[in-house]
Amino acid sequence: MSRLFFLFFLVITLTFASVSGAEQRNDPREQSLSDALDLWREGRFEQLYDSLSHRSGMTRERFVQSMKDAEIKPACCFNKLNNFRLINEKKTTAKVFAKLGMEAGPGSDESQSREFTLDHEEGRWKMRLADIKGLAGLKKKKSHVTRVKKQYHY
Repeated sequence: MSRLFFLFFLVITLTFASVSGAEQRNDPREQSLSDALDLWREGRFEQLYDSLSHRSGMTRERFVQSMKDAEIKPACCFNKLNNFRLINEKKTTAKVFAKLGMEAGPGSDESQSREFTLDHEEGRWKMRLADIKGLAGLKKKKSHVTRVKKQYHY
């Protein structure tokens, strides 16, 4: 009986160890994408905003409200981030490719495969605000200014 208990304990321990370590990624660029997607999924939009680069076009308050209104969010767990690969890296930027699992509501799963540009700031890699906005379906409102060409008749 004690062997059975020990075997059961060992299996449970190894299972929890493998599950908890599954989200630790080897590449720091991949880890930064994963961390940003986790913050988004958990609704921690203030921390997400702080973790992004190129934020000058939007205030934290407007970002948080926009993200709360967004109907799409990253999928959970192993569906969240797949097929990651580094395309090009420079000293302060890296271009990467990844397939992201997204959810637009209960029972709707889709994925987006695309390139992202990451910036190396403050000693870590950061996603750009524009990439999060694009994934969330948030777009700039275009100005609807109509230009009229005046014709002069002499």
